[in-house]
Amino acid sequence: MRHVRIHAVLFSCGLIAGLASPALAGKTYDGLWNVKIVTKTGTCDPVAQYPLTVTDGKVSAAGADITGSVGNQGYVKVSIRGAYANGQLNGNVGSGKWNGASGGVPCSGRWEASRQ
Repeated sequence: MRHVRIHAVLFSCGLIAGLASPALAGKTYDGLWNVKIVTKTGTCDPVAQYPLTVTDGKVSAAGADITGSVGNQGYVKVSIRGAYANGQLNGNVGSGKWNGASGGVPCSGRWEASRQ
């Protein structure tokens, strides 16, 4: 009977820790990020920089209509005014690809981010 109680307590502790981990992990990438966008193809601006904020895994920017998220493992997915980006954050840096259009002409390239 004692072994059953010990296993039940250990299982409960493990379950509670497992449920708490996603909540804590959602904040892993919170903060202000400086994002540099480089165009490789198309007529979009050759280089642009933007400050983006991640709060509880949600991406936002002052004065911009942006939707996006950063997953618990650092996977990034963002959409802003018809442009789409995805990639990976790791610690205080990240990178990925983007695509969109300028004046109806397709553009694409890479992005790099660093946490401030």
